[in-house]
Amino acid sequence: MSINNAYKQYKETEVNTANQGKLIVMLYDGAIKFLNKALEYMAKKEIEETHNNIVKVKDIITELITSLNMDAGEISQRLFSIYMYINNKLSEGNIKKSPGPLNEVKRYLIELRDAWLEASKNINTVSDAEKNKGGINIAT
Repeated sequence: MSINNAYKQYKETEVNTANQGKLIVMLYDGAIKFLNKALEYMAKKEIEETHNNIVKVKDIITELITSLNMDAGEISQRLFSIYMYINNKLSEGNIKKSPGPLNEVKRYLIELRDAWLEASKNINTVSDAEKNKGGINIAT
């Protein structure tokens, strides 16, 4: 087994065994990675690669939008609005070939990623504490 195949298998296992919070953090990580690549290519004036990476970020944002549980209340509506704003800024940056909107998106993505990471840690800590106490899970 080559190193690339082993790494790919490891990543697939990581995704398949991750909890929902960790999956969302992984989506943000991917979006930030592709956004950084888009900014690098933009600085080099490599238009096609810039566009391709912005499209990858937009695909991830679309995945985040479709995974929203709109019955969850106001937080889902707010996230939906933020994601739509991010998509608009990505389009603006892509059309104008301007790093300004992309840098703004990057700041939002980092903030959202950090918030989800913290929330995911708190959920895991509560779940582990409930298991150890034999308590009930009020989230279900």
